[in-house]
Amino acid sequence: MKARVKFSKQGNMKFIGHLDVMRYFQKAIRRAGIDIAYTEGLSPHMIMSFASPLGVGLTSDAEYMDIELRTPIPSREAIDALNRVGVEGITVTGFYEIPEDKANKAMTLVAAADYTVRFRAGYEPERLPRRKISGDTAERDDTAGRAGDASSNQRKDSPVRIWKNLSSAVEEFCAQDKIPAWKKTKKSEKEVDIRPMIYEMRCVPDAVFLRLASGSVANLKPELVMDTLLGRYGIEASPFAYEINRCELYANIGSAKQQSQAKPDGCQTPAEETGSEGSGEAGRILTPLSALGREIL
Repeated sequence: MKARVKFSKQGNMKFIGHLDVMRYFQKAIRRAGIDIAYTEGLSPHMIMSFASPLGVGLTSDAEYMDIELRTPIPSREAIDALNRVGVEGITVTGFYEIPEDKANKAMTLVAAADYTVRFRAGYEPERLPRRKISGDTAERDDTAGRAGDASSNQRKDSPVRIWKNLSSAVEEFCAQDKIPAWKKTKKSEKEVDIRPMIYEMRCVPDAVFLRLASGSVANLKPELVMDTLLGRYGIEASPFAYEINRCELYANIGSAKQQSQAKPDGCQTPAEETGSEGSGEAGRILTPLSALGREIL
């Protein structure tokens, strides 16, 4: 039996890298007494794979790991056993049976991710202009201060004003047909249009909500989106200015017809259809990875 484990990563555990998280679960599974399958050969290891490694310094409510079980175990029992032997900061929140075929591996299914981005205390932008973006620059008004007015230049806007202006800036930002940004690769840096990879972007209380392309086909980091947004106003964010939390990971199961064919019995939540507006692809249907499995009773 194949199972999908959903867990959160919060607090000081955000500084633990992906390989250490993998080693942590290897030990936790042994201590919890879960009968996991091993590879064959001279150096057997647990059969497990992760959906999408989380960057160091980011927190998450929805990380996924696929494992193979030799002996089935009820979901509630597995969750309790893993959390009982676990550490503060990593909490198992779901344990689901998934189809056996290779097409249902979490690491190949990931197509999108939700994030919330906040500014760390003391790292908020001092001010944001209230006028619309014009090309790659923004017309500034008196919130940015007048030249030669020292008291105005030193004045900081209140957090309420900053978030009010940021909400307006996000709306104008997403209204652009193209959003060029410099995206770094392993070997070089090139300018790309990130607009098709932004599926949704809006302000929520004290944060910016982002739904972005993620996975092997297209991948967009929330830091790049925020840096590009602020850069339109001539603002350069300080290093480590953002607090980023990953809220969910999604699979793209295609059309509604494909969804009805692929959805197993006991599906947890319905898929969410994303239209062509702001997505660059009509008929996209995103569903949480947990919804592609069912609880083990």
